[in-house]
Amino acid sequence: MTTNNTSNSFLSQAKSVVLENISNEQFGVSELADLMNMSRSSLLRKIKKQTSLSASQFIREIRLQKAAELLLETELTASEISFEVGFSNPSYFTKCYREYYGYPPGETKTRKEEDRTIEEKDEEETKGTIIKNKNLNRYIIAITTLSILAIIYIFKDKFTASDIKENKEKSVAFLPFENLSEDNSNLYFINGVMESSRNNLQKIKDLRVISRTSTEKYRNNPKTVSEIAEELQVNYLIEGSGQKIGNEVLLSIQLIDANADSPIWAEQYRYKLENVFELQNTIAKKIAFAIEANVTPKELELINIKPTENIVAYDFYLKGLENQNEQSEAGLYKAISNFEKAIEEDPKYANAYAQIAICYFYLDVNKIEKKYLDKLNEYADNALLHDSTSELPLIAKALYYINANDYKLAIPYLDKALEYNPNASSVVLILSDLYARVVPDTNKYLTYALKGMKLNIESNDSVSKSYIYLNLSNALVQNGFAKKASEYIEESLKYNPGNPYAPYLKNFIDYANNKDLKTLTNKMLIEWKKDTTRTDITQELAKMYYFQEDYSNALRYYEKYINILNTNKIDLYPAENIKIAHTYNEMGFPSKAEQYLNKYKDYLEKDESIYKGAALAVLYLYENMPDKAIEAYDKFSQEDDFQYWVILFIREDPLLKRMQNHPKYEEVIGKIEMKFWKQHQKLKEALEKEKLI
Repeated sequence: MTTNNTSNSFLSQAKSVVLENISNEQFGVSELADLMNMSRSSLLRKIKKQTSLSASQFIREIRLQKAAELLLETELTASEISFEVGFSNPSYFTKCYREYYGYPPGETKTRKEEDRTIEEKDEEETKGTIIKNKNLNRYIIAITTLSILAIIYIFKDKFTASDIKENKEKSVAFLPFENLSEDNSNLYFINGVMESSRNNLQKIKDLRVISRTSTEKYRNNPKTVSEIAEELQVNYLIEGSGQKIGNEVLLSIQLIDANADSPIWAEQYRYKLENVFELQNTIAKKIAFAIEANVTPKELELINIKPTENIVAYDFYLKGLENQNEQSEAGLYKAISNFEKAIEEDPKYANAYAQIAICYFYLDVNKIEKKYLDKLNEYADNALLHDSTSELPLIAKALYYINANDYKLAIPYLDKALEYNPNASSVVLILSDLYARVVPDTNKYLTYALKGMKLNIESNDSVSKSYIYLNLSNALVQNGFAKKASEYIEESLKYNPGNPYAPYLKNFIDYANNKDLKTLTNKMLIEWKKDTTRTDITQELAKMYYFQEDYSNALRYYEKYINILNTNKIDLYPAENIKIAHTYNEMGFPSKAEQYLNKYKDYLEKDESIYKGAALAVLYLYENMPDKAIEAYDKFSQEDDFQYWVILFIREDPLLKRMQNHPKYEEVIGKIEMKFWKQHQKLKEALEKEKLI
């Protein structure tokens, strides 16, 4: 008796907790266990023992029972109720409801009325009658129980398969659609329909959606569905073909379960051009529902947004995208022209404004003279004016701040863009790069690099994979994970031996593991000879000679570096100017030294990074003020998340010799080193806890 009371109390409490969180689609077994103050395993065992249900089935049944109540007591639609009881996908809600009750949600009131009529009739017929044959009741119960057990046994494998489907990763790749139009120039339109459908799916956080650049190589590829899915590491593929005929678009599409190598559904569509957005939205939602993705009401709302009501404007927009994908300066100018034509047709076309801004960003990127900065800002602002709830206008504004060197102001726009498009891998990579270079935060750099790998690494071609591994290995070594960085840089080279940056980074990762400066210098010299116009390698090679106080060779390569900057009208690595000044001084060119010292001071005035204290200390050492240098380094030792390169090379700088005899030298430099390794250990524990490394 006590056991039963305890059982009832437990189940009642569990049901109450679920009901309190009924509309929260994210509420599941782990959340229930936490609120019940139980471990997940204990909760699973107890629910299973007392109900013969899994914990997730227990929660689902409570949701469905509450849905039935709402359907009877309110005027809400089945779709609205699905969200009220925590189902983010109305189609999946209907499926579960039908399986549980034997009929769809829309028939609930009718069925209940029929049941009441039958009950009333039975009550009249059996009024005053008492069934005395208890053995017959027991017999019926026994037969019913055996029947239920038999049904469960027969369908056991089907239940297992369903559970597996629910646990399967929801990863999707659109294979290039085939253009069936007689006019090959219509390919841009078919590609546009495909790309827009993909973009809609990317707004769903529960999905991993592969980018177009990763799948384009399969346009005329003879590989089988299974082979392609294995290469892309996806569970679902979408194939399609279409044609544009007059003012209509015809499209055939099928969703394929890659593991079973069989279509889940296939449909043909014939839409008027003015209804093409409805077609794209329909495709995206059908795919999401077919693979049972959790789609929130907010995501559905974003999917249903029409970018423009003007089909002519949209046509120009798609042509602009094709030009943009040419990845050339000429292509960018052609793209701008087509996007401008789109705006002429629809002056409120936010994405067209955003794409023009993005084109201007790439026309100006890495150039000292920003010819298009004002235009970039103007178009980005216009994009945001007309739509601030999609990622493109937000990315455009972020790119303006990046080209204007206001990097910190770019980050909130990028963060917001990820809210609207969780699959925006380009945004993740930009954030990773910003935290690596210009808003230094090694922790966030590594976090976004790991996230970028999760989003992209299995969904890109070998060249893209190589760069993602390169970025990740750089993030790892900057945080002091030198051995792990070695593993990933080898992966980068494996996927693309011709990657021009991987050998360069590998040399520095090797140095982080062996601390051999001469070997590093020789390796960098080999890399420099492969391409003597490389700005990065030229300045690094000069710096290696500088660290070894080989000022003759240091000056030789610093002057080559300066010449590259002047020729290309770019301004990179301003922190190097103090080393250039010291090199000129040591080689007997005081006026040149003064010129680069002033450049360094100008850089310090604008520097707001965490490295300002260390940069200021080097200036004090140059000016023979060791006490002030000690103070500046001491202040720097209080900073968080600085890069491992500081630890690796701080003692190599010949200017530090000017304070090596200072009584606080070892104490202060030791504090910097100790601070880094404490941060490293803290980060390592956090990443291990999240199972990211």
